[in-house]
Amino acid sequence: MSEFSLRPFQWADIPAITAIYKHYVEHSVATFDLEAPGEAVLGEKFGHMLAAGHPIVMAQDPDGTLLGYAYASGYRPRPAYRFTCENSVYCAPDAMGRGLGTAMMDEIIRQSRDFGFKQMVAVITAEGSGSIRLHEKLGFRHIGRHEALGFKFDRWLDIVHMQLAL
Repeated sequence: MSEFSLRPFQWADIPAITAIYKHYVEHSVATFDLEAPGEAVLGEKFGHMLAAGHPIVMAQDPDGTLLGYAYASGYRPRPAYRFTCENSVYCAPDAMGRGLGTAMMDEIIRQSRDFGFKQMVAVITAEGSGSIRLHEKLGFRHIGRHEALGFKFDRWLDIVHMQLAL
């Protein structure tokens, strides 16, 4: 098992973030995007999170190669949701099984508490057993399942909601 370190987001990460996310758009149901967004779109998204002060964590190899990223951002735009965040975590396909997801999520949870979020929600494709197990391990509890909510790769997909009180 090789080593890795966690660090804050840098603008130079956008190409690697774009490549990692593109893999999941094109080869998995982890995201319901049907077309991979480009660097400009993801740069804007991360710029908004950065401007809001929302937690963003990068995992990298000792040589500086980006292995994954995680973030917590606003759950919904209405003001009553301001203390609730939704998390996302993505690992490069060749970096799976190294503990990156757990390490990044531990840090995102810590930073989310420090930011002032009180609840964290995970919206996970029901087929994502690895992501569900990760969230269970971190103390998230199942709070709901929506059937046939998304349609990707010519099939209907369920999602589960999980929640962690921060």
